[in-house]
Amino acid sequence: MNVLIVYAHPDSRSLNGALKDYAVAHLQAAGHAVQVSDLYAMEWKTTLEANETPGPDVQREQEKLLWADTVIFQFPLWWFTMPAIMKGWVDRVYSYGFGYGIGEHSDQRWGDRYGDGTLAGKRAMLMVTTGGWEPHYSARGINGPIEQLLFPIHHGILYYSGMQVLPPFLIYRTSRVDQARFADACEELGRRLDTLQAAAPIPFRRQNDGDYEIPALTLKEHIAPGATGMEIHLAEQ
Repeated sequence: MNVLIVYAHPDSRSLNGALKDYAVAHLQAAGHAVQVSDLYAMEWKTTLEANETPGPDVQREQEKLLWADTVIFQFPLWWFTMPAIMKGWVDRVYSYGFGYGIGEHSDQRWGDRYGDGTLAGKRAMLMVTTGGWEPHYSARGINGPIEQLLFPIHHGILYYSGMQVLPPFLIYRTSRVDQARFADACEELGRRLDTLQAAAPIPFRRQNDGDYEIPALTLKEHIAPGATGMEIHLAEQ
């Protein structure tokens, strides 16, 4: 398996840096090929210029995405989302004709996205750390459910481009990670890495498989009638 890790943390000696190093070593020991896009080390340019066309830096990242079977996006949760440098990576690498603007619109199909697209058939997983406690991100927690906070990334970036999205690997309360907790985290991460190819993805509804009215792209009335919110875009279990 070819694995790309897109990594965003400014300190290589941080918890994220240690987890990234562990992930690389574990995957390689299992016989997988690994590439890492360390965005801070690369001094990645974050801003998308007007009328910008993909230059060599963007093309290299697109080639990595096409090479990969699985893509891991690793970052600390800053202000309820990914760091700006990683968002800038998405803005520039997901260029027109690669990440969006693909396929023709018709009465039956509205382009290639949400389950279709350039990256269809690949898998993706988020590795996310946060300083908050796990209950802070629970169904009734003050920060909101972590599933809803990550929905724009899971659904709007990863699934949009065609990738199957695996449940995230999460570490909470990072300031309290001692050697014992780090060892436990690595053990859990190792298990997740070992099941990247077999784990069931988040069951998002495919845009073009009949669940949505086209061109309105609203869920058909007989599906989850009366329900609203992000959860309706998950297929019934």
